[in-house]
Amino acid sequence: MEALEALMTRRSIRAYEDRMPAQELIDKVMEAGLYAASGKNMQTAIIVEVTNKEVRKRLSVINAEIMGTTADPFYGAPVVLAVLADKSSPNHVCDGALMMGNLMNAARAVGLGSCWINRARETFDRADGRRMLEEWGIEGDYEGIGFCILGFPAKEGKAAPRKAGRVFYVK
Repeated sequence: MEALEALMTRRSIRAYEDRMPAQELIDKVMEAGLYAASGKNMQTAIIVEVTNKEVRKRLSVINAEIMGTTADPFYGAPVVLAVLADKSSPNHVCDGALMMGNLMNAARAVGLGSCWINRARETFDRADGRRMLEEWGIEGDYEGIGFCILGFPAKEGKAAPRKAGRVFYVK
């Protein structure tokens, strides 16, 4: 898929098929994430791939508790990519956001659906979230930026009309 087509046709997918994408596709998406721009090229953002069903469930439960619901905030997606960034950089939130954008656009380019799920900061600020990072061998002072869920779309998302008046020209 051409880059501009992927950018303009990507949609947030909120329903997924119950099948795991090939690791090769997930790896391509993550590699694109690693190539996101970062402030001073410090590359402060990291990705944690979660495909283990028990760990995914733990993340889902924590995220749902923060949101005040019992529904799966990951919409049944089989892959959860947690994006975190090193707080020592003043650009860490922007670095993580750029990585999230690359992940979602790359997912579209390889035929997968994706959606940015919030509450990563709150998830990893909790004691149980910090324990998960320790279990995964992640050391340092990281802030959760977002969860990028991936999978095969059960239904396609629809584009909302683009709002007018969002481009200004200074010539």
